[in-house]
Amino acid sequence: MTERRFGEWVAVRRHGDAGRVAELVLDRPKAMNAISTEMARAVTEACAALAGDVSVSCVVLTSTHERAFCVGADLKERNSFTDADLARQRPYTRAAYTAVLELPVPSLASVHGFALGGGYELALACDVIVADPTAVVGLPEVTVGVIPGGGGTQLLPRRVGAARAAQLIFTGRRVPAAEALALGLVDVLAEEGQDRVEALALATRIAANSPVGLRAAKRALRLGQGTDLRTGLDVEDAAWRTVAFSGDRAEGVAAFNEKRDPVWPGE
Repeated sequence: MTERRFGEWVAVRRHGDAGRVAELVLDRPKAMNAISTEMARAVTEACAALAGDVSVSCVVLTSTHERAFCVGADLKERNSFTDADLARQRPYTRAAYTAVLELPVPSLASVHGFALGGGYELALACDVIVADPTAVVGLPEVTVGVIPGGGGTQLLPRRVGAARAAQLIFTGRRVPAAEALALGLVDVLAEEGQDRVEALALATRIAANSPVGLRAAKRALRLGQGTDLRTGLDVEDAAWRTVAFSGDRAEGVAAFNEKRDPVWPGE
């Protein structure tokens, strides 16, 4: 495993012989990974590096804090802000959430403890959320006079429907892990303390597949979401064409017929 730091509070760890699984680590334990301006910049920088690295096939977003994934915006920092300060910060925080959302490869969030506000929005920006029984998720922004601003008002309805998302956002209530799984707020419930292990195992399974296929499948899923069926099928067809004549497709068919594991060229 290798590690690269992005600022003081964010790291990227590469797993496996080929390093195809990248772990994006939130490492600001003294603040329960509260998202300050500096941390937002680091997340954006780390995601840009991952997005530009064709050897990455899957990303897992994790936390080093024992009791929290991320508690959202750094309200201690914001307490000293003027309105002008808050306006200046907005592009940096928005860029961080967008950078996670727009990762071109499958992404998983490994959640334990608190994932609240912007912390849960980071998880929502991922394709799959793996949680353990200690997880508590929610978007409590209206309780402190704002609204979810990291994608929550758009991503949560896409997960659980408009009415359920409205109820959760309007009340700002915190949802424990078992209920979160039942409501679709998280996707996998691991044993306690095993969310990271399970997420990395799932990422390893994903990363064994065609790099070209994974990127195209994610593109089709994301671009087709929310469109009408005909438009969605056109999106799918365009993505299919990017893989149908690729080296990965040729290798996949050959490996299947030769009864061996594929060696993906990634192109």
